Amino acid sequence: MRPLTEDETKTVFEKLANYIGRNITHLINRPDDPHCFRLQKDRVYYVRESVMRFATSVGRLELMSLGICLGKFTKTGKFRLHITSLEFLAQYARYKIWIKPNGEMSYLYGNNVLKAHVGKMSDDIPEHSGVIVFAMNDIPMGFGVTAKSTADARRLDPTGIVAFRQSDIGEYLREEDTLFT
Repeated sequence: MRPLTEDETKTVFEKLANYIGRNITHLINRPDDPHCFRLQKDRVYYVRESVMRFATSVGRLELMSLGICLGKFTKTGKFRLHITSLEFLAQYARYKIWIKPNGEMSYLYGNNVLKAHVGKMSDDIPEHSGVIVFAMNDIPMGFGVTAKSTADARRLDPTGIVAFRQSDIGEYLREEDTLFT
């Protein structure tokens, strides 16, 4: 377990900024309970500082996980967010899309968000920006990237793709066999 380097921090913050914008400061500067980012086996964890101090007494090989896994670095050096980061992304989200109940199962099975499934969406969402996908009762279901801006999405036909799925809560079931190997 070690702190992120400057390049790693920049890569993680750029990815997070795509979804939560300037609200990254709320993740770092928490007056109630200070948190930090730590790297363990190519995975980035968001950890309470008091827990991080306790974890220093555990060896690197014995330490499996620590705090909440935000994502991992690929072999090419890119950062990929995991579904476990959804709680924080949803809390500080800049752009949101709510999908109707008839589109929830389709989304949870790994499909993109279609225009016919959109119940409502934030105003002025630019094209190719990060969005958090919610059910109509404000339960976060996943995150993705918009295919069209809000203005363009309103003019789409019902089968047009509004947002590309990157991760959703259905992954826990679909990827169950690979998670524990």
